[in-house]
Amino acid sequence: MSNGYVALVLHAHLPFVRHPESDFVLEEEWLYEAITETYIPLLQVFEGLKRDGVDFKLTMSMTPPLVSMLADPLLQERYNEHLGGLEELAELEIDRHRNNGHMKYLAEYYAEEFQKVRQMWEKYDGNLITAFKQYQDSNNLDIITCGATHGYLPLMKMYPQAVWAQIKVATEHYEDTFGRSPKGIWLPECAYYEGLERMVADAGLRYFLTDGHGILYGRPRPRFGTYAPVFTESGVAAFGRDQESSQQVWSSEVGYPGAAEYREFYRDLGWDAEYEYIKPYIMPNGQRKNVGIKYHRITGKTVGSSDKALYDPYWAKEKAASHAANFMENRKQQVSSLSDMMGRKPIVVSPYDAELFGHWWYEGPWFIDYFLRKSWFDQKDYEVTHLSDYLRENPTQQVVRPSQSSWGYKGFHEYWLNDTNAWVYPHLHKIAERMIDLSRMEPEDELQWKALNQASREVLLAQSSDWAFIMRTGTMVPYAVRRTKSHVQRFNKLYEDIRAGKIDSGWLEKVEAIDNIFPNINYRVYRPL
Repeated sequence: MSNGYVALVLHAHLPFVRHPESDFVLEEEWLYEAITETYIPLLQVFEGLKRDGVDFKLTMSMTPPLVSMLADPLLQERYNEHLGGLEELAELEIDRHRNNGHMKYLAEYYAEEFQKVRQMWEKYDGNLITAFKQYQDSNNLDIITCGATHGYLPLMKMYPQAVWAQIKVATEHYEDTFGRSPKGIWLPECAYYEGLERMVADAGLRYFLTDGHGILYGRPRPRFGTYAPVFTESGVAAFGRDQESSQQVWSSEVGYPGAAEYREFYRDLGWDAEYEYIKPYIMPNGQRKNVGIKYHRITGKTVGSSDKALYDPYWAKEKAASHAANFMENRKQQVSSLSDMMGRKPIVVSPYDAELFGHWWYEGPWFIDYFLRKSWFDQKDYEVTHLSDYLRENPTQQVVRPSQSSWGYKGFHEYWLNDTNAWVYPHLHKIAERMIDLSRMEPEDELQWKALNQASREVLLAQSSDWAFIMRTGTMVPYAVRRTKSHVQRFNKLYEDIRAGKIDSGWLEKVEAIDNIFPNINYRVYRPL
C-alpha cells in the first residue's frame, strides 16, 4: 500500500496561428518546433513505457487551438516540409564537420533524432491527435480541455455569456475530436474567480486546476492545504498546484533545467553559421532565425556568450536520470511526511507547461521518462496517478469556496492587465457585448448563418490570453498587436454587415478560410444565460 499519490499535469497549448494567405509566417514555427521537440518526444516516451510494461498515468490538457492546428491538413503539410529542411541541414552538417570528431558526433545525433521524429510522424500519417487519443483510450492519459481560445476568464466575468462560450465551445470541440466528454478543464492561466465553478459544472466537467493559493485562501480554510482537492459548492473538484515540486522544475535559480550538462536554448546554428551557408534554412527575406540545431550546453557567463562548451547528449541524459531520481526521492519524503501529518493519503499535484519539456528544456522528455520508470520499478511509497482516477478512488472531500487566483506573476491578474496590454480590453468588452446582441438574432438565410458563426469565431480568437501575455513579455509584440486588431476589425465588419443586411459573401469566404477554427460552432452559445 502506498502512502499517497503524485500527479504530473502537462498543459499543452499554443495560440491558433495559421496563415494560408502567406507562404511563410515565422510564428507558425511555434507549432513546428513544439511538434519536433515536445509532442513527438512525449509520444516516443509513452510508446517506450507501454512497450516495457510501465502502466504510466499522466494528466494532459490539449487546448482547442493546439488540437485544431495538429489536425489541420495545411499545417501538417507545412510541418512535413519544415521537417524535411531539418533533415537536409543535419546531413549537410555531418559533411561540414567530417574532420571535427565532436561536432560530427552531434550532427549525426541530430540526423538520427530527426529520423526518429520522421518515423513517428509517418506512423500516424501526420495526425498526432490519433496518437495521443490511443493513450487516453488505454487510460494512461487523462486528456482534459481548456478555454476555447485560452481566454483569460476573470477579465471577462462581467460578461457571463463570454465566459460560458469559452467553456462550452471548448467542451463541444473536445467531444468532436475525442468522441467523449472531457472530465476536467485546465482553466486558462489557472485563473479562477468565485462563481466560475458553476459554469464548469453546467458544462458537465468534473474538476479544474488552480494555483496553490487559490485553495489555501479558500473559505473555510482547507484542512489539508493543497494536498487534497476540495469540492466546490457546485460539486466540481478543484486541485491546487504544489509549490515544492513545481519549484524544483520551474525555478530559474534552483530548478533542474539550469544544469551545466543541459543544452543551451539560446545558441542556435541559425545564428552561428556563415550566412551564405545557412541562408536556405532561415527566413525567405534573409533574416536569421533559430533552426533547431544547437551544439552548446549551459556554460559561460551569459545565455548568448561565445564561451559555451559543446553539448554531449550522453552526459545530458545521465544528468536527466540523476534529476529524475532526485525528484522521486523528494516526492517519497514529501508524501511520507504529509501522510503522517494528515492521517490520510496526500496527492502532490505538479502542473507544468508541456513545452517546458523538450522545447525549453531539451532533456525534459527524458526526465519524465526516467521519473515514470523509477516510480514504477524503484519505489512503493507513492502511486503515480491522473486526476480522474484519483477522484474515482477518493470520492469524499472537504467543501471549500476557492479564492480568486492565477499562476501568473504575483498570483492574480496583473500579468494580463497592465500598461502594456490594458488597451485591448475596451475592445474585447465591446465585441463581447455586440456578440451577445447578435446571438439573439435568427438567421434569414445560409449566408447570415455563416456570418453569425464567423463573428463568434473572431470574438473567441481576439480573446486569447496569449496576445496580452506576449505584449507583457515584450517578445513578438507586433504580431500579438496585429492579431488582436485583425480579429476585432473582422468582427466589427461582420457585425455592421449583418446589422445592415449587406454581407460581403466573397470577403466572408476568405475570412472563413483563414480563421477556420471550430467548424461546428453555433453562435447561439452567446445567448443570455
